[in-house]
Amino acid sequence: MVPDRIRFESPDLGALAKEGLAAVDMHLHTNHSDAVTSVARALEKASHEGFGLAVTDHNEVSGSLRACEEARGTIVVPGIEVSAADGPHILAYFHSARDLKDFYDRHVAPHKRSSPWLAIRSDTPTIAEALDKYPCLTVAAHPYGYLMFNKGLQKCIDLEYLAPGVVDTFEGFEVICGGMAHALNLKAVDLARNEGKCFTGGTDGHLLSDLGSVVTCARASSHSEFLEAVEARENLVIGKEKDPFQKIATGTFLLGKHSRYFLPSMQVHFEQNLPRIGHYFERKARQFREKDRK
Repeated sequence: MVPDRIRFESPDLGALAKEGLAAVDMHLHTNHSDAVTSVARALEKASHEGFGLAVTDHNEVSGSLRACEEARGTIVVPGIEVSAADGPHILAYFHSARDLKDFYDRHVAPHKRSSPWLAIRSDTPTIAEALDKYPCLTVAAHPYGYLMFNKGLQKCIDLEYLAPGVVDTFEGFEVICGGMAHALNLKAVDLARNEGKCFTGGTDGHLLSDLGSVVTCARASSHSEFLEAVEARENLVIGKEKDPFQKIATGTFLLGKHSRYFLPSMQVHFEQNLPRIGHYFERKARQFREKDRK
């Protein structure tokens, strides 16, 4: 992986277009899940500023399917972000909107909870195994997680909640996530390089103002060509993380959207964290025994 293939700077969308590169924000949310941005407004901004998008709503595909239907001259990658029962968030990008809908109908919708945008009842290995049956690109979103939450694949592996081998079921890692801390994105860059995986970037945008500030770029004229370029690691990722004010604004809107599901959300968090408490004490006991033997 050449260092300048991942650039922590604001993308110059006009210059990228002149170079023949399609720029796509590969991680954004709409009001079909926990954001406030409509699909129409997202497409309008993308068309006006010259970037493509992948609507990756939490455990939902209605927004992505609408974007695919309504796109006019804008690259739209059919996508979803699945929240696994054991913690990680999984980004899946499909060559076909029909396959996206089939995956959702068979493997996501039946396992959703009363809090629809939090963890479904399927775990990471089960979701990855299901995705392996489709022509799609499976990417670990923000692999080192947000704050104290275990919403990243590698964070769960490091904490021994997941076996290291689960990495082999993913094609790529998100190396610039607009909502992450810079230091954790740098770790994600190293992780993708060390694991020999492909890499993507996106804003994790929940507000219209977020969109397009982190993009994945490749020479492509269709979403399938774009995905093939990313899979072959013939792409760039360019962007910067949100500033603290933008993160606070996003958090405020998220609280408002999630508040209607307060009680079922508390149940999901309790069920997710109960086994982690056991893992924590098991790990500490093992470390104590190893230290005592020395």
